Amino acid sequence: MRLKNKSVICLVDSEFEDLELWYPVIRLREEGAAVHLAGPEANKEYIGKYGVPAKTDLSYEQLSAEDYDGILVPGGWAPDKIRRYNHVLELIRQMDQQQKPIGQICHAGWVLISAGILQGRKVTSTPGIRDDMTNAGAIWVDEAVVVDGHVVSSRRPPDLAPYAKAFCDRLAQG
Repeated sequence: MRLKNKSVICLVDSEFEDLELWYPVIRLREEGAAVHLAGPEANKEYIGKYGVPAKTDLSYEQLSAEDYDGILVPGGWAPDKIRRYNHVLELIRQMDQQQKPIGQICHAGWVLISAGILQGRKVTSTPGIRDDMTNAGAIWVDEAVVVDGHVVSSRRPPDLAPYAKAFCDRLAQG
């Protein structure tokens, strides 16, 4: 239970990639972290790409960087929706400035691009948004998981085990 005093927010919207949301959330909870789901609306059920539901605890507007030790952004088609919320982008920027762990997998890189925090950072993502990542100033590599400071990135569902472990390890560091 090395993460028993840690609190993490996981961003949700319709058509999130089911495994990319739930695998890291379950892994964090197994290690003792409190994980809250946040979406455009609180107490609303959002459905993943493959039909798995996720009910939000909070709305994006209720989030404050000071209340959390880290943040997860799952992939799927949800990131294209999530990145349209200014409050989310500001939250990502604040967590970046505070050097709190930021986890992103697959298409979630779009949210970090829109927040403007990738310049000069070594990251990975689904190869489908490689050009987007490099055009945002990132140094893109094709690896299962990349940790650059407090930013933890991964490519796709087959990489979930090393991604979730790397995020938990980074969160445990402080």
